[in-house]
Amino acid sequence: MTDVIDTLAGLPPESELRAARPTAREYAQKSYEALFVSVREGLMPVGERLAVTCFVAGLHGDTPAMEHYAGLLAESDAAGLSDAIAAAVAAGRTEGPYGAFPAGPLSAEDTPGMVFKADADALGARLAAAFEHAHMLVFHPRDAGRDAIVALTGAGWSATDIVTLSQMISFLSFQIRAGAGLRVLAAAS
Repeated sequence: MTDVIDTLAGLPPESELRAARPTAREYAQKSYEALFVSVREGLMPVGERLAVTCFVAGLHGDTPAMEHYAGLLAESDAAGLSDAIAAAVAAGRTEGPYGAFPAGPLSAEDTPGMVFKADADALGARLAAAFEHAHMLVFHPRDAGRDAIVALTGAGWSATDIVTLSQMISFLSFQIRAGAGLRVLAAAS
């Protein structure tokens, strides 16, 4: 069975690194398939999913994920957005995390940082709002709140698509970290 995390980690099919957790491996792959392969009609289109995913992979700077999702994007109806996505990644790259905690002892750890504004002319209003939301979840997770959801609904995102968008962003972050960790383990063995 082809496993995307193994692919992103550069692991050969016979690798034993993930063999001890077959259920975790199976469900991670099923999550990937549900988010990017078996998409039901009427839900967030695959092209939009891949555009956001390429942006998020670019923000993380993970070459295997960027190449994997760029390959899928090139085969999708959103292939023409590659240059706009690359420009958004270049404009959005930063260090983090940033954000503010509610008033209290953790407020001492508040960190101001870049607030990304996507180019709606290049991406369209809907995708620009998604990129801004993705950037916030990657670099400003403490600041996620009602205003972010209002911005998405204002750009035409349904409640179901907002949940899917947030799931994709968090899943990709997991997938990238798992792949990076496995690359380190493979190099050490």
